[in-house]
Amino acid sequence: MAGFTEEQIMLRDTVREFTENEITPVAAEIDESCEFPLVNLQKMGELGFLGIPFSEKYGGSGFDMLSFALAMEEIAAGCGATALSVAAHVSLCSTPIYLFGSEEQRNKYLPDLLSGKKIGAFCLSEPGSGSDAGAMLTRAEKDGDHYVLNGAKQWVTNGGYADVFVVLAKTDTISGVKGISMFVVEKDAEGFTPGKKEDKMGLRASDTRQIAIDNVRIPQENLLGVENQGFLQAMKTLDGGRIGIGAMAVGLGRSAMEHAAAYAKERVAFGKMIADFQAIKWYLADMATELEAGRLLVHQAARLRDAGKGYSKQAAMAKLFASEAAMRGATKAIQILGGYGYVREYPLERIFRDTKLTEIGEGTSEVLRIVISKHLLNEVK
Repeated sequence: MAGFTEEQIMLRDTVREFTENEITPVAAEIDESCEFPLVNLQKMGELGFLGIPFSEKYGGSGFDMLSFALAMEEIAAGCGATALSVAAHVSLCSTPIYLFGSEEQRNKYLPDLLSGKKIGAFCLSEPGSGSDAGAMLTRAEKDGDHYVLNGAKQWVTNGGYADVFVVLAKTDTISGVKGISMFVVEKDAEGFTPGKKEDKMGLRASDTRQIAIDNVRIPQENLLGVENQGFLQAMKTLDGGRIGIGAMAVGLGRSAMEHAAAYAKERVAFGKMIADFQAIKWYLADMATELEAGRLLVHQAARLRDAGKGYSKQAAMAKLFASEAAMRGATKAIQILGGYGYVREYPLERIFRDTKLTEIGEGTSEVLRIVISKHLLNEVK
């Protein structure tokens, strides 16, 4: 494959084989039971998949963001819930510790996270604030050599299984987003309590919960980076996370397309395979074209990040386009299968439900359009 190293191709193929053998066979079962894919996450940690874009110094695999995007597409093609669990662990927990943590913090947390011995989560959204991070109510007040945190977090992926949480809280209550700081909180901190698991439409095996934060006392060395820089840190974290979710969308869309194409070559109507009808061919052609465009946007953003160049706009474009293309593709795939696409006996019903979240998580489509337009307007002289 042009544009990829032998090592990247080997990694992609290894993840694809693991997905086919371990992830895909249980995808429908864990969707039905809502069972968190902990065993497979641990296996992926042992194989180095959770440490793909991190330095070997901290137990990572020493690859790059493009490699992680390739892996995420393969995992998502097998199971969206497993892919989301990986994305939250890698992009939203391990990454900010890697980017903003001190050497002591990196050495303390990353080896166990990258090996899958511990699971990570990210706490930004709240019951009353999602896209509007400046409206968060969670507070972190300095008390000697400690911080005391109070508040609540919502939509915490991996929330019931995580050992390490990256938590955003206001250290300055009058400065809006300029008064937010980022902390590491461990699961056994007194007063840090996961709520009930959310009963979601899709990605049902992914564990999503509210977290209650009641007088949680943590040492000041758990501050990530500089006080009141948490919002900027979170935005940089989400820029990288959008590459992962974009790749996840491509993987889900690819799976929907492949199931639809296979069905179209088997289903006979009016005396011939429905794949011979122009309408079906055009559906598949549109799906393939849009998914390829989404994949290229994801890879472009990943390459820019790997080169140390600005990629915020490109990551927003990649996630926006890939997620909407995947949703359009999943909808067309359901249409191709007709009634069979609407029942749980076939995987398309699950893929359709799973894909919707990619238009919401880590920046809604509406927010991403704002991000892209701001970049564009700033670039125009």
